Amino acid sequence: MEGNKIGGQATTEESLLAQGYRKYTGKDIDIYYNKDICAHVGNCVRGNGAVFEVGRKPWILPDNGDAADDARVINTCPTGALKFVRKDQ
Repeated sequence: MEGNKIGGQATTEESLLAQGYRKYTGKDIDIYYNKDICAHVGNCVRGNGAVFEVGRKPWILPDNGDAADDARVINTCPTGALKFVRKDQ
C-alpha cells in the first residue's frame, strides 16, 4: 500500500485529518495514524521500533529514523492506518 496516497491521490494534511488520522510531526516527514482502521498487524513496530513503539507516548517519533526508512515501513502497513507526507521533497 502506498503510504502517501489514498485512492491513487496524493495525501494532504487536510484530507488525512478530516478522515480521522492523528498527526505525528517530524523534521522531514509527518506520519499520520488512524486507530479506527488499524488491524494491529505490527509491521510498523517490527519495521522500526525506534520510530514505532506501542508502550511509549507518543508512540510514533518520526525523527527517530530517516524519512526514507519511515516511508518504507509505512508502505508495509496492510490497512492504510499509517500514512505520511514528506517535507523534504
